[in-house]
Amino acid sequence: MERREFLKTGFLVSTAAIVSRRAVFGPAADSHIEILLNEPIGTISPNIYGHFAEHLGGVIYDGIWVGEDSKVPNTHGIRTALIEALRRIHAPVVRWPGGCFADSYDWKDGIGPRNQRPRRTNFWAGAREAKQLKGVQQFESNAFGTSDFVRFCRLSGAEPYIAVNLRSLPALDFDHWVEYCNSPAGSTALGDQRARDGFPEPFGVRYWGVGNESWGCGGNFLPEDYATEFRRFTTWVPGYEVELALVASGSNAEDLDWTRRFFEELLGRRRYFPQSWWGWSIHHYAENLARGRTNDWMARKGDALQFDPVDYYELLHEADRMENIVLEHWSAMGQFDRQHRIKLVVDEYGPWYKSGSEVDPTHLLGQQITMRDAIATALTLDTFNRHAEKVGMAACAQLINCLNSLFLAHQDRFIVTPNYHVFQMYAAHQSGQALRTEFSAPEVTYDRDGKPTHFWGLRGSASLQNKTLVLTVVNPHLEQARETEIAVRGASLSSGTAAVLTASDVHAHNTFDQPEVVRTKEAAVQVERDGSSHFTFPTASVTRLTFALR
Repeated sequence: MERREFLKTGFLVSTAAIVSRRAVFGPAADSHIEILLNEPIGTISPNIYGHFAEHLGGVIYDGIWVGEDSKVPNTHGIRTALIEALRRIHAPVVRWPGGCFADSYDWKDGIGPRNQRPRRTNFWAGAREAKQLKGVQQFESNAFGTSDFVRFCRLSGAEPYIAVNLRSLPALDFDHWVEYCNSPAGSTALGDQRARDGFPEPFGVRYWGVGNESWGCGGNFLPEDYATEFRRFTTWVPGYEVELALVASGSNAEDLDWTRRFFEELLGRRRYFPQSWWGWSIHHYAENLARGRTNDWMARKGDALQFDPVDYYELLHEADRMENIVLEHWSAMGQFDRQHRIKLVVDEYGPWYKSGSEVDPTHLLGQQITMRDAIATALTLDTFNRHAEKVGMAACAQLINCLNSLFLAHQDRFIVTPNYHVFQMYAAHQSGQALRTEFSAPEVTYDRDGKPTHFWGLRGSASLQNKTLVLTVVNPHLEQARETEIAVRGASLSSGTAAVLTASDVHAHNTFDQPEVVRTKEAAVQVERDGSSHFTFPTASVTRLTFALR
């Protein structure tokens, strides 16, 4: 096409879009959302709403596991309140036992009679952060092992996702772990061992991560070297009539070099594609709030509770990098996996702050969760929804008493954080058909060290199941609510309901003494005769709108 013809065509398309938008929307609202019913993206996998539980600080012990003899209400030693709360949000999958802990963990230490399991040094005992906390759990009792984890998943309604030790155990141990989990009792020695541990029926574990952060704590491999290990670990793995889904250890944030070199080695040079290879793991933490002043891992982190408006927006900027991370890795993978057989698995994400707000000194990396974190989590989940054809699984890091947690607990005290309410609201997207959705709103402008900086004004995601439309929206602005007109192209709205998560102060958070400072509230939704809707999104808010279509 000649340049002149291209420009003419582009102008006509742009003009048509403007005319179309004017026809859909009225002049009153300053912001608009248009949901394109006839432009589906893909089915939103429930596994996008997964969680992560590592043997770290108070996640397992004092969080999930309280012990069978505990006065804390428990089910087989597992905190009952946690089980019940996870069922309410339809938790689909939980990743375990790490994290960095996974590549120092011998799964055989966590089977057999509990009082005979060996004590080991926990990986995190030597972490820089551990030196700032007194009483951090340095030793692993192995009271909580594989059968306990799978029981926890079953009680919670979730699928288990197990991270395998690739750094310090041989591939045969991986085979044996699958055997312990999936082989029928009476068929193998490890199947019989599982039966003696109280589980005659196979666990049927499908999801397995082959190593964790193999570029770092999981072995400091070069991508080519990790590709060699991945081939060894996946060349033959017994499934025991379970269709295994193996996840390779991908890169950190925007490290496209790791992705390209791994795929080049495996699919380019070797042309090796494991039959059970399903996912490519990537991690991204919103943790650098230094604005270029330092790159020290500890010093560049912000405070969970004490932050100014610039820190608030900068944290959202860091979380919002997820959009490009997904797009760029998907493109890099597609150079070698042109059919996109491998899905992205974002199995660690969320804000990460410096120590000081944990609810108990033993909770290494524990932090309070504010309304700011709920907004960061919501915009991340919306990103996954908008890329439903790319992201097959995700895991918020972490479940309880740690980074970006949904729950905080200590002894007999237990509360949900603002993040829990986000997952409860967004659960309605699970298994829905993601729809392309256009957002138009004035940008947020703020001063970043003397320079004006911008952030988007409204963003979210939409999904459809039968004739029920779910729209989730984040308004990040600290000072301006957004009066918004909502239209659906290809249908009209008949009625709607709203759930809103916001607070008068973005620093607001729930505590043991005040557990409902931040909670979801219902709101009225205006539906017009023409099938459109109007809604005002409060400042610094997360909203779920549920509409019935005509």
